[in-house]
Amino acid sequence: MKNLLSFLFVFFLFSCKEVANEETYNAVALAPMKTAEVSVEESMYAPESPRYDGDGTNDPLPEKSLEQKIVKSATLKFETSDLEKTRAQIQKAIGENKASIQRESEGKEGFSVYKKMTVRVPNQNFEKLVASIGTGVSFFDEKEISAEDVTAEFIDTEARLKTKRTLEARYLELLNKAGKVSEMLEIEQKLSAIREEIESKEGQLKYMQRQVSMSSVYIEFYKINPSESGVTKSYGSKMGNSLERGFLGLSSLFLWFLEVWPFILILVALFFLIRRRFKRKKP
Repeated sequence: MKNLLSFLFVFFLFSCKEVANEETYNAVALAPMKTAEVSVEESMYAPESPRYDGDGTNDPLPEKSLEQKIVKSATLKFETSDLEKTRAQIQKAIGENKASIQRESEGKEGFSVYKKMTVRVPNQNFEKLVASIGTGVSFFDEKEISAEDVTAEFIDTEARLKTKRTLEARYLELLNKAGKVSEMLEIEQKLSAIREEIESKEGQLKYMQRQVSMSSVYIEFYKINPSESGVTKSYGSKMGNSLERGFLGLSSLFLWFLEVWPFILILVALFFLIRRRFKRKKP
C-alpha cells in the first residue's frame, strides 16, 4: 500500500510539470502575435513622446517652420459703362497673372445687362489680379476678400495619414507571420478598412492643396440701360410717351370700329325693329 501511494505521488508531480511546460510553451509561442497586435492597435492612440534639448531641460525642441496653408477668395461686383471694354480689361489681367476663366455667363436683370465670371488664379498672383480688376472702378457694389488658414487642418490630416500608413505596414507584417486562415482573413479585413481611410485622407489632402495653390475670384459687372429705366427719364419725356401711347390707343380703337362696323349696324337695325313692334302691341 505504501508503494502504491508513492507511485501515485510521483505520477502526479510529473503530470503537473508537463501541464506547466505546455502552458509556458503556448504563452511563449503566442506572445509575439498578441504583442504585435496590441502594439498596432495602441499605436493609433499613443501620443508622440516629446523631444528634449541636450542641456537637460524639459523644453521640447523647436519644430521645423511650417509653411502656412491659406485658402483665398474674392467677390467683386461693380457697375460699368461698357461691358465689352471691361471684359477685355479683365481678360488682359487674367492673362498677365496666369489665371484662367472657370465659368462665365451673361444675362439681363431688370433694367441692367450683366456678365459674371469665375476665375482661378495662382495663390501668389491673387492680390495682383484683384488690384488689376479694380483699376478704374470708382465704387464697388460688393467687394469681399477672405483668407482662411487651413494649416492646422492640413497638418492634422497629414499626421493621421502617416499613422494609417504605419498601421498598414504593421498589419502587413502580421499577415506574413500569420499561420492560420482565420487570422489571415481577419488581418486582411482590417487592412481593407485601413486602405479605405488612407484613400480618403489622401483625397482630402489633394483637395486642400488645390484650394491653397489656386485662389478663386468671382466677378460680376453690369450696365444700366437708360432707354428701359423709368427712373432715368425726365418728366417731359414721360408726358410725351403718355401722349404717344394715348394716340396709339385711340387709333387702335378707331381701327377696331372699322373692322366691326357691319355688325354694329345690324345690331342697331335689330334694336329699332324690336322697339317698333313693342310699340304697336301697346293699346
